[in-house]
Amino acid sequence: MKIIILGAGLVGGPMAMDLSKDKDLTVTVADINEGALKKLTGHSQVNTILKDLGDPAQVTQLVGSYDMVINAVPGFMGFQTLKAIIEAGKNVVDIAFFIEAPFQLDQLAKEKNVTAVMDCGVAPGMCNILIGYVDHLLDETENIVYYVGGLPKVREWPWEYKAVFSPVDVIEEYTRPARYIENKKMIIKPALSDPERMDFPGIGTLEAFNTDGLRSLALTVNAPNMKEKTLRYPGHIEKIAVLRDTGFFSQEAVEMDGHKIRPIDLTARLLFPKWKLHEGEADFTVMKVIVEGIKDGRKLHYTYDLYDEYDPATKIHSMARTTGYTATVALRMIKEGVYTRKGISVPEFIGQQPECVAFMLKGLKERGVLYKETIWETE
Repeated sequence: MKIIILGAGLVGGPMAMDLSKDKDLTVTVADINEGALKKLTGHSQVNTILKDLGDPAQVTQLVGSYDMVINAVPGFMGFQTLKAIIEAGKNVVDIAFFIEAPFQLDQLAKEKNVTAVMDCGVAPGMCNILIGYVDHLLDETENIVYYVGGLPKVREWPWEYKAVFSPVDVIEEYTRPARYIENKKMIIKPALSDPERMDFPGIGTLEAFNTDGLRSLALTVNAPNMKEKTLRYPGHIEKIAVLRDTGFFSQEAVEMDGHKIRPIDLTARLLFPKWKLHEGEADFTVMKVIVEGIKDGRKLHYTYDLYDEYDPATKIHSMARTTGYTATVALRMIKEGVYTRKGISVPEFIGQQPECVAFMLKGLKERGVLYKETIWETE
């Protein structure tokens, strides 16, 4: 079976290497970045194509000769790329994390007889799968909250942060209003709001704040209280809030010495080199998913904990492992006919099928990505 991955970035490369271990798969990666592709040329089982993926018509033509696709392009071009893949009639796993409403493509995917699993990373992704699973088990789901963060193991002043995915998408997390569900109502607050401190074994204290990460969960899961919070080292909120509230993230051009410049462009130019996660630099991913509800009159509390680190043996960063392997295991699940739902599938749909959850957890465990489940009854 022929697989093509669109995007050779931080996650695209590790996904290609993982899939290339399957003897029945031929793996190709396409990207416009020649440097990113060169990093894969040493892996004889991975083919590369230098291609501008910005033209949807070319994407449809490109994927036409492949059996399945993983969409790993940047978020700003994710929706148009996914649509182009569906137009070609190809089953696809998507980790582009675009902001457009995905179900706009549901009818098209059904007409093309396509299984399109989107948001299939760690968060969104596995957190949704686990939430969907517990929601399916419970008679009534009452509270959902999950905390997630990807951070460097070594804290370097001033930011104590490295971008483990697209820095542009990171900045959007800090500027886009955070939406969450409280008492069955949609609440909108600024990102970085409602800070709290949390202690994690082996890590220490992190700070958590509101971000706009519920995405499809706000539409598909019927729970009166639902919230996502992002984790960073203490002090990060204050630093980012100063930049944001001073206007450094503004997209409105200002005039300087006769030239117009967008503050966000200057900020990005200065910040991104500082936030770059270098090859061999150790990072970790931490996530806690909490779901509470009622089953047969009993109040149950489910917790899923993830802690994952950079793998020095493979030189693959943790965020690439936790995000990319979720997508590659999902692709195998579709390939093997375990998951067959046609149309647009958000990850929580996968969670509604226990055999799919078991497949995902087993595949991730085989790759060293472990989710610890804890269940107890509350008063």
